[in-house]
Amino acid sequence: MKRIEEIKPLLETPKRVVITMHQKPDADAMGSSLALYHYLKQKGHDVTVISPTNFPDFLNWMPGSQEVLDFESSQDKAMKALEGVELLFCLDFNALYRTKNMEPYLAALKCLKILIDHHLEPQPVFEYGVSDTTAASTALLVYETIHKMGEERYINDAMAQCIYAGTMTDTGSFRFASTSSRVHRMVADLLDHGLNHELIHQAIYDNFLENRLRFLGHSLLNRMEVYYEYNTAMIAIPYTDLKRFDLQTGDTEGVVNFLLSIQGIKMAALIIDRHQEVKLSFRSKGDFDVNTFARKYFDGGGHFHASGGHSSDSLERTVQRFVDAIAENEEALQ
Repeated sequence: MKRIEEIKPLLETPKRVVITMHQKPDADAMGSSLALYHYLKQKGHDVTVISPTNFPDFLNWMPGSQEVLDFESSQDKAMKALEGVELLFCLDFNALYRTKNMEPYLAALKCLKILIDHHLEPQPVFEYGVSDTTAASTALLVYETIHKMGEERYINDAMAQCIYAGTMTDTGSFRFASTSSRVHRMVADLLDHGLNHELIHQAIYDNFLENRLRFLGHSLLNRMEVYYEYNTAMIAIPYTDLKRFDLQTGDTEGVVNFLLSIQGIKMAALIIDRHQEVKLSFRSKGDFDVNTFARKYFDGGGHFHASGGHSSDSLERTVQRFVDAIAENEEALQ
């Protein structure tokens, strides 16, 4: 894979470009994609952003979000955009299966595929790219890529908002270990150029409906289990809870992080019955690697302190598998 900055000559003449991200995109996936979108539009390219699925309402404020195509609900438009595409940018994921139903169409494309990502073990299908697991966010990598190409003059307020949102959320509001000096230098630069960060915090964290807060209280009171012998806490959500509180995409975002606030807890898990499969989210602090844990037990992966997985078993069986797995890792969790 050639270095990401080597794409600069390819961007000097207008091209048909598609930017895509992982399914059920979070603020980093959407923010990095839209930041790149605004940069490429300024360069005169014909750019389409495609999300494999719908995305949370709390991301609708992002500049350009109204232009994003949902592959599941706008497949005809998305497929038309993929026809004759010259450059495909894949952001915040490194394996095509993360794009769900888009995977076979992306795999069949003959265009150049370009990766910008910070997850482990990228699939060897990209001609150009950056895969930096030390980066706090993909949005940070977009910012750095633009600087490496000497194109920082193109970073406008719309791009700054998207970059900041992606990095803020992926660092847990700048509290995770991934919050490096690179992050703070970038944020300082964005603030020096006039970024209003307070409005972004409000748009993402103060923009939920009442039912989401009631769901959170119900989950903490009735669904939380704490395994002090393994320094682990877990919330298991049955499908009936999703229906009862009328949850939408993104409403469970961040719930798992509450568990890490319990004194002595080293690992947290959110296990949700999504009806078609059971989804798992893991978080950790200290020296416990949830990426390896997710890969070993739940066919998943991600980052050292934040990862996910899935299960085709029932919720009850999946919870039991999880409890068995943390018991196997008792020593590492001490």
